[in-house]
Amino acid sequence: MIRFVVSPDNRVVPDLAAKLPGRGMWLSASRDVLDSPRTRQAFARAAKAQVSVPDSLADLVEAGLTQRMLDAVSLSRRAGQVVCGFQKCREWLTSGRAGVVIRSESASPDEFSRLVSGRRSLPVVTVPDRVLASAFGRDRAVYAVMAPGALAQRLIAEHERFSGVAGRPLPDPAGVSKEQAEL
Repeated sequence: MIRFVVSPDNRVVPDLAAKLPGRGMWLSASRDVLDSPRTRQAFARAAKAQVSVPDSLADLVEAGLTQRMLDAVSLSRRAGQVVCGFQKCREWLTSGRAGVVIRSESASPDEFSRLVSGRRSLPVVTVPDRVLASAFGRDRAVYAVMAPGALAQRLIAEHERFSGVAGRPLPDPAGVSKEQAEL
């Protein structure tokens, strides 16, 4: 679910942290819901006033959720709770220190299978390519492993909301999409 509030100038604003003042209006984290023309009417009805809804509301929410995932990974990095790179990730996976596996959208399915071999029960979060690269200050980063804890749970929750709003199927963690499995 995503919370929205009405700003003092009667604009609808996404409140991704759910901390802004005012009466919140909650919508499902789905691109279909955010792009629906009925959503504009629902905001006006819930606010009991005329409100201005940005044309690119879904894109605005998607960008905000991407930033929140980046913030979670960056904070984990500063706390020493996440590592990047195939070898370091493999070491954390084999030693049992991993709580969640993070992979970029462009990650190779075969290499991912080698990385997580024997540890397929861990949650996998697929993020846009720029999230890992920005969090680790690199041109390109493909894999990261985060320790279990509150930051890992936050990343998983943000990823679930992002997946609904992204409106595009993210790569399957096992490397095989549903369409390929049906062939």
